Amino acid sequence: MIKTAVIGYGLSARTFHLPFIRNQAELQLVAISSSQEQLRQDHPQLQHYPDGSELIAHSDAELVVITSPNHCHFSLARQALLAGKDVLVEKPFVVTAEEGAELLALAARQQRVLAVYHNRRFDGDFLTLQQLLRTGELGEIRYFESHFDRFRPIPRARWREQAVPGGGILYDLGPHLIDQALVLFGLPEAISARCRELRAGAEATDYFHLQLHYPDKEVVLHSSPFCAAPTLRFVLQGTQGSYHKSGLDPQEDALRAGALPGGPDWGLEPASQHGSIHTEHESRTLPTLAGNYQLFYQQLAQALQRRLPPPVTPAEALQGIRLIELAYRSHQQGRTLEVSR
Repeated sequence: MIKTAVIGYGLSARTFHLPFIRNQAELQLVAISSSQEQLRQDHPQLQHYPDGSELIAHSDAELVVITSPNHCHFSLARQALLAGKDVLVEKPFVVTAEEGAELLALAARQQRVLAVYHNRRFDGDFLTLQQLLRTGELGEIRYFESHFDRFRPIPRARWREQAVPGGGILYDLGPHLIDQALVLFGLPEAISARCRELRAGAEATDYFHLQLHYPDKEVVLHSSPFCAAPTLRFVLQGTQGSYHKSGLDPQEDALRAGALPGGPDWGLEPASQHGSIHTEHESRTLPTLAGNYQLFYQQLAQALQRRLPPPVTPAEALQGIRLIELAYRSHQQGRTLEVSR
């Protein structure tokens, strides 16, 4: 059993990590750090620490899962690696590429596993998209569009929407869309971006429109807080046809409602949300594969036991952070910027 501790007890920890840690036979949850009094009532059997630094210094955990605010990721991951612990960091990996490079080097020196939680590689619609690409049914891909839109026209009083390092929607939802694009197509040659505060009273970026330029295709990544219509998720266009998908993977809503992962229907979305394929001669529905965030933790447990690369490596996550930095620079300079390799 791998003794596991979680730093933070917010939405990320309660929704995206604790249910899967409990459900993973190789992991034993031993400690959580948080200032919330509710923590002791919910988990009286665990070790409790007031903050992440105390947990790292005094817990006997072998794996530390960091779900703290974004600007704390670097310092806490650094402390945990120096303490000889394996580390899983919630996305975004870090706030700057410089921080990410330092952690990557430190993990190598310490010979510890460092992983980043990009769970949406295991969304059902993304798994379906990957399968569709493998079939080659759409021919050569020329255009891809990925949305993560919401209807939140009024800013909320929370750190994710404040003018702090790592705040704003590009650091919140952007890592999901960027990581998926990189998995599908690799690094682009260049990027053009608009990153704005469109809501009245917004303190941090609440809208982004990124265009990734490849030699043979264009990729658009988009998020708006004013989308009250049914959510467009993916558009994939190729020389033989196109694929359209609306709606979001159902796992998050199920977890928020208190459902536990697993079971024959876990991760299945209703048929009404299935995507469609359109060619010159026909249109048909493409059933969406079941999503399964548990796969991330299964692969992580195997990586820890066998000392193998984790399901998402820090080098992969670092590419995404570099693109976020380039996106802001592109917006500020009003021009397309090359992506270095």
